[in-house]
Amino acid sequence: MSVRPDLYQHYVQACQNLGQPENPFIARVLQEADKNDKSRWTKGITLKIAGNNHLVPVQRVTDDDLQVLASVLHNTVFVTGLDLRYNVLTDAGAKNVATFLQENSTLRYLNLMFNEIGTSGAELIARALHRNKTLAYMRMTGNKIGNKGGMFFASMLKVNSTLEKLDLGDCDIGTQCLIAIATALTQNKSVKAINLNRPLLYSQEEETTVHVALMLKNNSSLVELHLCKHEMKNFGVERLCEALYENSSLRYLDLSCNKITHDGVKFLGELLKRNKTLEILDLNANRIEDDGAIYLSEALALYNKTLQALSVVRNNISGKGLLALSDAMKTNVELSYIYIWGNKFDETTCMAFSELIQSGRLKPTCTDVEPYEVDGHIHLAELSHGLKKHYYWTPNCGEVMNKDANASLAIAAVSEY
Repeated sequence: MSVRPDLYQHYVQACQNLGQPENPFIARVLQEADKNDKSRWTKGITLKIAGNNHLVPVQRVTDDDLQVLASVLHNTVFVTGLDLRYNVLTDAGAKNVATFLQENSTLRYLNLMFNEIGTSGAELIARALHRNKTLAYMRMTGNKIGNKGGMFFASMLKVNSTLEKLDLGDCDIGTQCLIAIATALTQNKSVKAINLNRPLLYSQEEETTVHVALMLKNNSSLVELHLCKHEMKNFGVERLCEALYENSSLRYLDLSCNKITHDGVKFLGELLKRNKTLEILDLNANRIEDDGAIYLSEALALYNKTLQALSVVRNNISGKGLLALSDAMKTNVELSYIYIWGNKFDETTCMAFSELIQSGRLKPTCTDVEPYEVDGHIHLAELSHGLKKHYYWTPNCGEVMNKDANASLAIAAVSEY
């Protein structure tokens, strides 16, 4: 059996060859990788060089650091994941990323979220993915690539047939880019999860939602769709629901932080009565109120047997609506996760959810509230659980142990797929 290369020694040599100083954080990560059980390497390892690691001294990765690292990993077949989130990579670093993607044939996961990559860097990376045949999961989250940069990724989706998960959330993409991506996904058969959160939209006509709906009528591979902060109103929700009557693949729909009211939720309620594939529905930070909660409760209590997770956090729901949801859980045994914090709790609501938890119907890890008693009265305290608990961060020490109801785009390590 051939001896595995020593990553740290290769890094030291590469720094000397390129005349670059060592980055102590990169050095530490490579040393730890060298110490790990080499039997794990046959499955592939993910190097986690995240700039928001607070447990060890962090010198954030620069463009020059990345040039050295790319030369070390050039022919390293056992590194299948690279996490470079929260560093200071710019368009110059993106050039090294693009070269690496064109030459490397083993990397499956690349996380560049919240660096400083712009439009030209996005173009280089997207063009590299025209040729790359191995990368399955790409996160550009928080890099301000703009509408033009997003258009390069839309063009890439017409060519690339291996990318399965793409995150373009918080990238300042615009109307033109969203329409282009929706058009590309009409034909693309490989993408299973996509995040299009928080685009910059200047129209109230909801053209982008209409195009996404048209895509859902024809796409049979997309499983997870994030449309947070799209300024979506009831008209847009109606278009999506019409499309989902004809879609039999989507399992996770994220409509959080929009402008959906109880009238829009009426369409969702009707959809849930007939839909047999949707498993996770995120309505966090809308304004569905009691009437909307009741529409959902009726569908869940009497008709739907597939939805497993529901978030109605911060929706101006009072006791009447929350009580209806708790009653629905008593008859619907499939609904296992429910998140309700930020609404108007009365004592009846607190008692109802306390009973669900104490009876074992609702597990403490599957909701964001925990009952406690003061002077004979039951109250609810907030827990840090939710549908996207690990979207922006993962534990610095150890793996994510509880992946319940997390978005697939929130879980990092490639080996877990």
